[in-house]
Amino acid sequence: MDTRLIWLALGTFAVGVEGFVIATLLPAIAADSGVTITQAGYLVFAYAIAYAVGAPVLSAFTGRFDRRPLLAVVALVFAAGALLAALSQGYVMLLVARLIIAASAGLYAATAQAAAVTLAPAERRARAVATVVAGTTMAVALGAPIGAFLSGFAGWRGTYFAIAGVGVLTAAAIWLMLPRGIEGDRRGLGERLGVLSVPGLLPALLTILLYMTGPFAAFIYLGPVTTRLMGLDAGLLPFVMLAYGLGAALGNPLGGQLSDRIGAQATVTIAAVLNIGFLLLLGAIPLLPQAAITPAYFAFMVAWGIAGWMFVPGQVSRVVALSPSSAPLALSLNASFLYLGTALGALVGGLVLEHLPINELGLVAAIFPALALGVLLLSRPRAIAMPRLG
Repeated sequence: MDTRLIWLALGTFAVGVEGFVIATLLPAIAADSGVTITQAGYLVFAYAIAYAVGAPVLSAFTGRFDRRPLLAVVALVFAAGALLAALSQGYVMLLVARLIIAASAGLYAATAQAAAVTLAPAERRARAVATVVAGTTMAVALGAPIGAFLSGFAGWRGTYFAIAGVGVLTAAAIWLMLPRGIEGDRRGLGERLGVLSVPGLLPALLTILLYMTGPFAAFIYLGPVTTRLMGLDAGLLPFVMLAYGLGAALGNPLGGQLSDRIGAQATVTIAAVLNIGFLLLLGAIPLLPQAAITPAYFAFMVAWGIAGWMFVPGQVSRVVALSPSSAPLALSLNASFLYLGTALGALVGGLVLEHLPINELGLVAAIFPALALGVLLLSRPRAIAMPRLG
């Protein structure tokens, strides 16, 4: 493997930690900012919209710049946003900080994937992109749990200070380790969005939007799910995140292996069915005997992480297969639709917490992967050869 890709993946790790650890920080942020947990959840909604819209727009405006200095500067802007979040006084300032973080995170992820394609030979480009994206998986598996543990000692602000430090480290590593002269993608926004005309791509993007809405309607509000629905102590939140991260670390390679063996279409279909089942099961766990709730919940989080992250490699394979000549652009849009799904999930979950009993959160959330499954079945291609990404 080209070791230069590791430094690109370090950045996706940093932005991924911030994006996922927020689920365990929301209760503390809400208490500190004097807002409800649902209002704190709208920080995730704003972040996801800024990421989804900002990534393609900012990528178009910065396409002519050398990738090395651009990535280094973007990592520093991300670090500055995390520092502003750590020092924020009030909800509005924190919202501004998250918008800065989101815009820089989206631009970094899109630029890093494009740089990986440029650095890799043609026959290894899909694997190069997968290596960079693996930074996000590591953020879920290790970074977010570590951030959650850190918040127990240093508060949520301490977690953001640490994230800012990783951003600075990323900028330094990229400046020192990446070569100069990595050409950018000079295509304008219209050309980038033109990839949407590729047959089958829009249904694939709609699938990931709907799929991500369901799990994230529950995952974003992991704090109240753990304390109010399951009746567990808030101090267990880092361990809950660790259980989910362990599942994600197992599910990602499992999804890649299944995509190679049975096909990406079958893999994402299985993942959608499993997620419907897990979301329906979420509200049933508190009905167990009291002594069984804690072990059942932790086992659920591991299994849910496996099922949830099985989807990602299969979806990447589908997108690359549908548009192999424009894979970086298609994958960038895939990331945008993924974050639009998390935004919708934040909105849906917040509305459920405001207007319905919390034990109905999983039931409402399950509607969305069910819709994704419907899109999958209706748009099933006759035959698509899936490239090997593992």
